[in-house]
Amino acid sequence: MMQNNIVPQDIAKKVFAESGLPSIGRAGIREINKLAFDLEAASGKKFIHMELGNPGLPAARVGVEAQIKALENGVAANYPPIDGAPILKKEASRFIKNFLDLDVSAANCVPTVGSMQGAFASFMICGHTDAKKNTILFIDPGFPVHKFQNKVLGIPMEHFDIYEYRGEKLRAKLEEVLSKGNIHSLLYSNPNNPTWVCLTDEELRIIGELANKYDVIVMEDLAYFGMDFRKDYSHPGVAPFQPTVGKYTDNYILMISSSKAFSYAGERCALLGISDKLAQRHYADLKAFCGQEVFLRAILFGALHPLSSGTSHSAQYALAAVLKAVSDGTYNYRDDVLEYGRKAELMKKAFTDNGFYITYDEDCGEPIADGFYFTYCYPGFTGADLVEEMLYYGISAISLDTCGSTKQGIRACTSLIQREQIPVLAERLAAFAKDHPMK
Repeated sequence: MMQNNIVPQDIAKKVFAESGLPSIGRAGIREINKLAFDLEAASGKKFIHMELGNPGLPAARVGVEAQIKALENGVAANYPPIDGAPILKKEASRFIKNFLDLDVSAANCVPTVGSMQGAFASFMICGHTDAKKNTILFIDPGFPVHKFQNKVLGIPMEHFDIYEYRGEKLRAKLEEVLSKGNIHSLLYSNPNNPTWVCLTDEELRIIGELANKYDVIVMEDLAYFGMDFRKDYSHPGVAPFQPTVGKYTDNYILMISSSKAFSYAGERCALLGISDKLAQRHYADLKAFCGQEVFLRAILFGALHPLSSGTSHSAQYALAAVLKAVSDGTYNYRDDVLEYGRKAELMKKAFTDNGFYITYDEDCGEPIADGFYFTYCYPGFTGADLVEEMLYYGISAISLDTCGSTKQGIRACTSLIQREQIPVLAERLAAFAKDHPMK
């Protein structure tokens, strides 16, 4: 019985009904985000927003200044080159070398309208590389929208929760899936959204070796680049480097976002780093789809051109300046984004102090790192039921059901929570626990 909720039940139920959502608990990120703001407006109660991974830090200043300068110099009047501004391509190649220790030519570093577009374009092209292969594999849990993108494209999907197959166990599971011969590509995020599991070099080697064996393209989503704070990956040109599958295969596409590491989410600019060998590979079956059989040309002219005609010109100059500053060692992005890890530690304690538990709590036998996300649940609740119930207490997040997880729980994003809100979060969690005593 809810007695300590802050959103009155009648108001919440009215907003729920008006939303048109078939399942509140299984709603997507943007759907829950809108629903939470509608509840705020209807109830007058400010929410603790943990659903949207919006950076909670100011954009990298060096990028803002470079973008303004580019606009003042007149780039807004010109269409951007479809393969990217030369200055960005140069700095992207340099960044990949400095922080992943991989050699990717500037020609094969391609800007996209956020990693969302980069993923969509990659799905389009990878899905037509081999007429005998029609399916993508998701190493889950993962970003829910990627599956929706493939649904839109009509690409069949397979997936499994990696939490059950860590270390050498991953080899047998991948063999089981890839040996069927229908998989053209696979995708994972590292660090992982939503669990914050970080793949090891051993696991990346397994993925790379099997990608070679079965001729599968690996899409490595590095949205949270260098944000496994247990190690410092922020120093250019020196170990340790951000772990990557690129050490073990040439069948890779790197997705490098400006949104999280550099807090440059609003201008929608990211990068595809396509391995030099994959970029120039010929796929005869691609020609029937887009008139191009060279992989890079297919990405550029078969996907990115019809999708957007290029990435915002000025935003490319911004990202180029950020990457240059990071590679030069004049801007250490890690110093800023460490705040997410600090907040995660405090937020986790607020949850566990009030009877909640961390769903994905281990990373290959180590405690899960503190970072941009963590996962939680409450005894006796499914993730979907908990999402809906917590809205009455002014807390919004998404269910792990939407992320391909086999575990029950919720994804919590730390980014938009301000330090002064953490005591408020703790109070609301205590109210929830009071209304839902554990048996």
